[in-house]
Amino acid sequence: MILKLKQQNPASAGSAPVTDTPTVVRGVIDDIRANGDQSVRAYSEKFDKWSPASFRLSQDDINNIISSVPQQILDDIKQVQENVRAFAMAQRASIKDFEMEIRPGVHLGQKNIPINSVGAYIPGGRYPLLASSHMTILTAKCAGVPHVTACTPPIAGKIPANTVAAMHYAGADDIYILGGVQAVAAMAVGTETMKKVDFIAGPGNAFVAEAKRQLFGEEIGIDLPAGPTEILIVADEHADPFTVATDLLSQAEHGPDSPAVLITNSQSVGKKTIDEVNRLLEILPTADVAGVSWDRLGEVIVVENLDEAYEIADEYAYEHVQILTQKPREALEKMSNYGALFLGEKTCVSYGDKCIGTNHVLPTRGAARYTGGLWVGKYLKTVTYQEVTSPQESGELGRLCGRAARAENFEGHARSGDARAHQYLGDKFDWI
Repeated sequence: MILKLKQQNPASAGSAPVTDTPTVVRGVIDDIRANGDQSVRAYSEKFDKWSPASFRLSQDDINNIISSVPQQILDDIKQVQENVRAFAMAQRASIKDFEMEIRPGVHLGQKNIPINSVGAYIPGGRYPLLASSHMTILTAKCAGVPHVTACTPPIAGKIPANTVAAMHYAGADDIYILGGVQAVAAMAVGTETMKKVDFIAGPGNAFVAEAKRQLFGEEIGIDLPAGPTEILIVADEHADPFTVATDLLSQAEHGPDSPAVLITNSQSVGKKTIDEVNRLLEILPTADVAGVSWDRLGEVIVVENLDEAYEIADEYAYEHVQILTQKPREALEKMSNYGALFLGEKTCVSYGDKCIGTNHVLPTRGAARYTGGLWVGKYLKTVTYQEVTSPQESGELGRLCGRAARAENFEGHARSGDARAHQYLGDKFDWI
């Protein structure tokens, strides 16, 4: 049995005005592809009221900006980046190059090569997301990426100094104060003053996400498709409704389209959580955003047992899944579809977002069914190589290749094999 104490409000969810985002984005991309810096500047003036002599910050600019940042913030940035670096380097160490000899003289190998150039987009609209600098730039550097171009928009016509500090300490090679589709397009196609990148990572609004989607494959690789932040909490009868409510709202404040879902085996916990959410919204400074998200997309689902809760949670396949039960590690065995798990009441999604060290760029909108989030491996190209040094084995492979290729009617492929069978084993062929 499933009891929904609260569910999404379809009427409210559909009340927002409709914008043809793909068409708008395509127009901007095409314009920048045709006109380069001139169009980048025009869109920056239009969307951000920002048109400096140079969008790129010089080293002197960076030094002056960082000098304006309070020392405590700088120290915190460095501490968080130490956490992110430690985890990312451990991930990198887990990815091995190898070579094996499958038969005498037949060598197969694998190498993991960093992408040559990466673009990192650091959002700055509603909130300056310093943490995205750690997650995108620093992780790329841990993977060995030689050059990272980083873009972040101005906020209310000003340079976001804290974000610039985070980008610099993360290892960005070039920092641009440039936002939106114009930043993504400029990095992807290249302009007179910005070198084209091979890959773009980082979250953003619907227009940034659409720009990445349209440019993917055509111009660049991307980390993953991005959507609104999601949180799902699985809680048992021992969970504290205040903690549950606080953690739900922590993600609902991301935007008015951020779903927050509780699945619990306790009707009491469900009802008390709703009461706590309503109480906390009266005092939360970001209630104007979080309240809209909760009203439109909040859900509380009561189930008979935790096995059912885990099953439903897997169907949602949400970005962040928090486990507030007496045995939170059960979720590691019971669940498979999530961007990241947060186990136990001492852990919260906000730790992952801001400081604990794992990456916060995660799959949304059900993408957790087939992919994980951003990690060191996303910045690596896993390539293979092969070498045959034994004449006998080359001839035997030639015979096998000939038969396998002709079974698929690939005569040209077959003859490459025939040539080795003829050269090394003396086989006779009509065409040779």
